Amino acid sequence: MKKIKDYDDNCPIDDTLKLISKKWVIFIIRDIFLGKKQFSEFLEEKTLSNRVLTDTLKFMEDNDLITKQVFENDIKTEYSLTQKGFNLNKILYNMLEYGLNEVNSGNLSEKQKEELLNEYEVLFKIND
Repeated sequence: MKKIKDYDDNCPIDDTLKLISKKWVIFIIRDIFLGKKQFSEFLEEKTLSNRVLTDTLKFMEDNDLITKQVFENDIKTEYSLTQKGFNLNKILYNMLEYGLNEVNSGNLSEKQKEELLNEYEVLFKIND
């Protein structure tokens, strides 16, 4: 039987981290789950430049996390999750759980934590 250290050159955890650790990727995925679809919506409440957002969206497209659809004579562009991007839903939910339970993000009450977990469980379609 192989041991974990025997897989060091082909570590699925490392591969996943390489994919989602690029700055802004996880936030854009979260934003798409929240209903954002357009370039300008991804810029809201963030301190990233148009260039950084363009590069990040291109990285996400190249890695099959999102698709880009252009409408109305190249005037309107929308982004959506691919199945591969959607499949990060459980990772995002687990990050939320960890943040609430282990980091105590925002010092929320137990009731607020439960409400937030329930909202994100529906949003991320955890039990579907």
